[in-house]
Amino acid sequence: MASETVGGTTARGRQRHLGRWLAVIAGTLAALLVAGYAAAGYVVYDTLTKGPVPCWDVDAANTPDHYTMRAGFDQAIADQNRMPAPQEVRFASRDPAVEGPVLAGWWIPSTTAGAPAVVVVHGILSCRREPNVLVPAGMLYRNGYSVLMLDLRDHGDSGGDADHRFAAGTDEYADVLGAWDWVVAQGIAPSKVGILGVSFGAANAVIAGAAEPSVPAVWADSAYTEMNRTLALYLESKGYPAWLGPCAAIWAHVVASDDLTAKSPLYEVDKYAGRHLAFIHGSDDLVLPAEMATQLHDRAVAAGAQVADVWVVSGAGHTEAVYKDPAGYEARLVAFFGEALAHGAS
Repeated sequence: MASETVGGTTARGRQRHLGRWLAVIAGTLAALLVAGYAAAGYVVYDTLTKGPVPCWDVDAANTPDHYTMRAGFDQAIADQNRMPAPQEVRFASRDPAVEGPVLAGWWIPSTTAGAPAVVVVHGILSCRREPNVLVPAGMLYRNGYSVLMLDLRDHGDSGGDADHRFAAGTDEYADVLGAWDWVVAQGIAPSKVGILGVSFGAANAVIAGAAEPSVPAVWADSAYTEMNRTLALYLESKGYPAWLGPCAAIWAHVVASDDLTAKSPLYEVDKYAGRHLAFIHGSDDLVLPAEMATQLHDRAVAAGAQVADVWVVSGAGHTEAVYKDPAGYEARLVAFFGEALAHGAS
């Protein structure tokens, strides 16, 4: 049967023509959606990973010998944990992309001969001047430890690599190892040099210890588990939808050749058999949920690490455990490193 013809055009022809237009429209909309997603992902990546990052204004004047607490916390905690004026030092990262001794550090050596030492690592968008690292550093110093506090690349007073981009610990852990190497070069045995980190610094500390089997102990305060989940949480905390995370990670590959998910603490703890780990968290952490500490602890135990009991401090927010229970924090911190470092080879 012939198709009905109207004005020289068959009904079947009109349908084919309409179908082609619908396909063009659908393809155009899909392309616009992909382009929009890619553009939004780039904006997020560019906004949240670009360095260098100065210290917070509220912390800019802080030094080990005189620093102030953030509003809402007891200044007596800082006053009780002051240290002597530090030696300003510079050292190199283990990452050859960071050229020369451009990482900034404060060295506060113990007055006790042969004392063990701890490298102290700050969080993202922060620096060595924030009280959440100055207080535990002071606790360690008061108990006879030498302390090296560093600024990670593109943070605080440190230089950086060519791209000046946050790499989710996949590059920055090498800065921690550069600091650890510097302490060992001062004549302290590797078995007596531990690492303490908070938040992003805790993740870097865990990754660094996994990469260097001579690191005897890591104290991880408010660490995350794996980067995919953490990236989603981080985006939400900054007001962005979590579904932009995968696109931002792709842009990290394109712009800086960074694989943001290459190293995650949850899997790096598998390399700690026989070595010491401690996981601390706040029960009211709105950045990284406290359950992450338990997940890290349980996996480390399964891997054969010597793991302190997980400690979740009631009422503490992100990196606030040291403020909420300073006496308990100091007791656990000193006991942990006392066991892990004090009996190491001299």
